[in-house]
Amino acid sequence: MNIKKHIEMFVRTKINNDNIYNEFSLQHELGFYLREELKSFKVEFERNVKFFSDNQDENFLKKFVKKEMDIVAYKENTKNLEKYAIELKYPTNGAYPRRMFQFVEDIKFMEQVKDELGFTKTYCLTLISDSQKGIPFRYCSRKNEGEIYHYFRNNKEIHGKITNPLNISEVHDIKRKFSIEWQRINHTNFWYYLLEI
Repeated sequence: MNIKKHIEMFVRTKINNDNIYNEFSLQHELGFYLREELKSFKVEFERNVKFFSDNQDENFLKKFVKKEMDIVAYKENTKNLEKYAIELKYPTNGAYPRRMFQFVEDIKFMEQVKDELGFTKTYCLTLISDSQKGIPFRYCSRKNEGEIYHYFRNNKEIHGKITNPLNISEVHDIKRKFSIEWQRINHTNFWYYLLEI
């Protein structure tokens, strides 16, 4: 199943300035869209990682950087064979370094879900709006800004250990290599990137 194709079709045809106004609305609009498109799949919201794990040991579950996936799609009677997860972000106000580190956290979480829980594919979809002050996420960095900005503005590869600029004890080690490419959604104020893991 090519879930990426369905997410991209949703982004191009269903997102507009009237129906997406916060992260909750993005989650539900995408989830309802996927339910219509993926008739043979169960599409659910906020599913805990425990549901998909044979290992219920607390130490195993604690290593996940998050506990609940924004959207999951799986075949109900074969949840251990073909399953997909999507993490979403739609920041609507400032706190840019913190938000950017949350983008990295989503990538780490989706790597863990794929590697530890055996998901077929996982995705990170981030949406920003010019009207919601999203522009700073994609403007070119200035020299005096922290490294976290370079991943989301200058196409610096997201890989290896990335430190939270507001809490240096918090570090996520990203196994794969990703580059952020912001794309404009035609006839809207929205920009997005979609990563497949």
